[in-house]
Amino acid sequence: MPIDADALADRRHLKRRLTLWRYAAVGALGVALLALSFQNTTTFHSAQIARVEITGIITEDRALHELFADLQEDKAVKAVILAINSPGGTTTGSEALYSSVRELAADKPVVAVLGTVAASGGYIAALSADHVVARGNTLTGSIGVLFQWTQLSGLMEKLGLESQSVKSAPLKAEPNPFSTPSPEALAATRDLVASSYDWFLGLVVERRKLDPKVARKLGDGRVYTGFQAVQNGLVDEIGGEAEAIAWLEDTRKLSPDLPVNTWEPKRPADQFGLLGARAFGEGVAGGLAGLAGKTLQTKTLTLDGLTSVWQADAQ
Repeated sequence: MPIDADALADRRHLKRRLTLWRYAAVGALGVALLALSFQNTTTFHSAQIARVEITGIITEDRALHELFADLQEDKAVKAVILAINSPGGTTTGSEALYSSVRELAADKPVVAVLGTVAASGGYIAALSADHVVARGNTLTGSIGVLFQWTQLSGLMEKLGLESQSVKSAPLKAEPNPFSTPSPEALAATRDLVASSYDWFLGLVVERRKLDPKVARKLGDGRVYTGFQAVQNGLVDEIGGEAEAIAWLEDTRKLSPDLPVNTWEPKRPADQFGLLGARAFGEGVAGGLAGLAGKTLQTKTLTLDGLTSVWQADAQ
């Protein structure tokens, strides 16, 4: 069937519009990818103080360590504020975070600002800073290490279940939830915890300039308010970000006009524009965890190895 001139013209016009929209979409995608690739380097190009937020459960985080390396190399960054609001996490993750910050602090001043809670591994993060500021009612401290497991042997016995295993040595995979641990297994576990605790306590002695006996007395696992922590030497002063900036200006002679910009780690999802999807997924997961019980309690089920984490008793 022949196509009249008007229909042909309309088809050509529609084709040109579709082509223009395709080019516009490709261009927008290119700009977005370029912006993401230069995130944290071109957005904040002028002299500044960088703010890095340490929140939630602390685990080994390669993206965060790479961010600290970027901050160390960026000449525009004159100082770093660690905004900490964390109950802790794995002891190894806290150790890695501490090491990364101390490498950064070799070149630039770092000050920690403690939020609602900065306990256990969160306090290890605070120890990495050159100066520590806390709110009066911040919960901090909880100096200690935990190795925890669920003992199911009694329940299995009631259910008529039995676990069998073949081990290369008596202490392999001990303690385990399916059998009552032997005295030797408990002793080995205590040695494990003691070794990690001595490391944590050594950080407190070194970074807070405390006598070892005083540090051990303070490091009995309890949490302290910010007021108490200032009195016992675990924290330097009461305040927030304003006090942290004032300390940088007074002791490191930084300009009072420097802006404070938040820097974030580059996650794999960021590179594909999936920030919204990730945020939605985290929101759904958080809601489900809230329905199941305390969010922190749910998260700690995923922590392997030694943990330095604080949580109030649910009872």
